[in-house]
This record gives sequence, structure tokens and C-alpha cells, in this order.
Amino acid sequence: MPSVSFHSEQTDFSITNESRIVDWLTNVCRQEGKNLDEISLIFCSDDYLLLVNQKHLKHDYYTDVITFDYSEGLEVSGDIFISIERVAENAQELNVNMIDELHRIIVHGTLHLIGYTDKEASAKQQMTAKEDFYLSLRAF
Repeated sequence: MPSVSFHSEQTDFSITNESRIVDWLTNVCRQEGKNLDEISLIFCSDDYLLLVNQKHLKHDYYTDVITFDYSEGLEVSGDIFISIERVAENAQELNVNMIDELHRIIVHGTLHLIGYTDKEASAKQQMTAKEDFYLSLRAF
């Protein structure tokens, strides 16, 4: 049974359509030939995610998302930490709806758990195309 849990750290942000996000991410995994096992979405402050970045990745900069991949075989599992402050700033800079940008970051993190990377230009282009495709499939 797919499991997506929702948490908040140092932010009062909460999401209202949890069951639809679970269905959506289950579909994303299925279309990629994988099974959604267990994903934790942790919505947090910039400062909280900076500490995660410093402690676990030895990076000293702000970011919008960090994923920790626990996937095995076809089972997608991991933690996706998302800075709500970064998402709001990204949305403003890109002139898009904040919830749409949040969904992009959620699917971006999920695609990392599935095995996609974005370090090289061609890989980043492929990942952005996948994000756009899966955002178009949202039923909410």
C-alpha cells in the first residue's frame, strides 16, 4: 500500500489535498515502472533546510529541495525536504502560483527518488520535461 506522510518543521505550512497528492505520486511512480512504497514530505523553513544541507551534504547554501533516497529495486522510498520559503520565492520570481511551484518541487523530488538526476544540462532538461508532463496529469 503506497504511503506518503506529510510533516512540518519550523513552519506552520500544511497542505490541504493530501489524498490527491498520494494518488498523483502513485501514478507518477507507476508510469515510470516503479511502485510508490513510502515517501515522507517534510515542509520546512529555509534555516531548517540549510542545517540539513550543512549536516548531511556538507553544503553551505540555501536550496528548495533535498531528497534522501531509500529506494530499493522497483520500490520508491525516501524523504523529500522542501523549503516553503524557497518555493514561495521561486514562485514569485517565476511569476507562477505558489501551489503549482510546490507541486513542481514535490514531483522533482519524487523523480530524484525514481532515479532521475539534474546535474548535467541534458539530464536537467529531461527532468524538467518529466516535471511538466506529470504536472499536466494532476487532477486537482
